[in-house]
Amino acid sequence: MRFQSLEFTWSGMLSGLRGRSIQVTFVLGVVLIAFAYLAASFSPRQPQTIALDIGFSVLRFTLVLLALFWVQDLFTREIDRKIILHSLALPASRAAFFVGRYLSVVALASISVVILGLCLLLAVLMASPGYEQEFSVDLGIPFWLALVGIVLDVAVIAAVASAVAMISTVPVLPLAIGAAFAIGGKALGASANYLARGADGDTALVDRMGHWVDLVSVLIPDLSRLDWRQWSVYGAAPSAEQLLWASAMAISYAAIALILGVRALQKREFS
Repeated sequence: MRFQSLEFTWSGMLSGLRGRSIQVTFVLGVVLIAFAYLAASFSPRQPQTIALDIGFSVLRFTLVLLALFWVQDLFTREIDRKIILHSLALPASRAAFFVGRYLSVVALASISVVILGLCLLLAVLMASPGYEQEFSVDLGIPFWLALVGIVLDVAVIAAVASAVAMISTVPVLPLAIGAAFAIGGKALGASANYLARGADGDTALVDRMGHWVDLVSVLIPDLSRLDWRQWSVYGAAPSAEQLLWASAMAISYAAIALILGVRALQKREFS
């Protein structure tokens, strides 16, 4: 299965790079990073901090879009156009096809985050080069660690969207659910913390929403734990335990989604 998955991964990467929507989204990411550079020029203080902070947000937004479009191209569109029948006719298991296509999405996201990360690095270095900040940003290991967090974030979202594509008969559903999952997972941590602090004294809100947030937290991972920009932007280094648990959460949730996706594909009938 390993070599079969690699073949599907390679073909998926080539197919993903040819997609028109991917090219448009990638250009959008570069434009938004340029916006981060321009936003820094309007700040009289800490321009590099602002450019880096905005840039990380732009990177996550762009990479999530890219991953969802790749899932649409490599899973949903192939199923909709019956192209998947040619892949499944090969002497390879359905599990190899699914895992290989998913790995191609993760590989493409990793390549994209490196390229866009270098663009962001250049934008930050060019932001007010003659201005000495009181608190400088760290563009070394903390910067690249934040990019790793983005890749893990996107890997979880792509796994969920891929699994949904295996059971969906509506082409747009994986894209919609993937986007909703990304938004919900990112907002979950902030919502839980707000309620845990008492919601600014609004006890009615805590009573009304507290159990719902607890229920959602069981079903959806807290993707905000993968946001490791604080070290690079503000110098607040996360502990090794925080990094370990966040990584384990992401990998475990993605693995569960992949298992469900493989089982759904094995049971699905194509005509």
